[in-house]
Amino acid sequence: MEQLPQCPKCQSPYTYEDGQLLICPECAHEWTLESMTSDVQVIKDANGNPLQDGDSVTVIKDLKVKGSSSSIKVGTKVKNIRLNYDSTDGHDIDCRIDGFGAMKLKSEVVKKA
Repeated sequence: MEQLPQCPKCQSPYTYEDGQLLICPECAHEWTLESMTSDVQVIKDANGNPLQDGDSVTVIKDLKVKGSSSSIKVGTKVKNIRLNYDSTDGHDIDCRIDGFGAMKLKSEVVKKA
């Protein structure tokens, strides 16, 4: 008999198949095998290189900062980024920039350093 995967929500081993769906009897979560393999999100920089938490990136265009008279210049290096996979507005990088403080950046305006 084929071994079914554990529930991705509650890790229950008691999953069962119902047609194309896999169902967890403990938490009533339903999913497909295809959705399990496509859940891995990858955030890429402007050149298509995958980014990871802790990477250093370089800004590739001047960025106006809302509420400030100065802007972030091309070539500004940002160290120790944190990726935000749940971003709804496209700002998927959390970081700290010298002279500006905590910022959120879009991955399309940076390249991996």
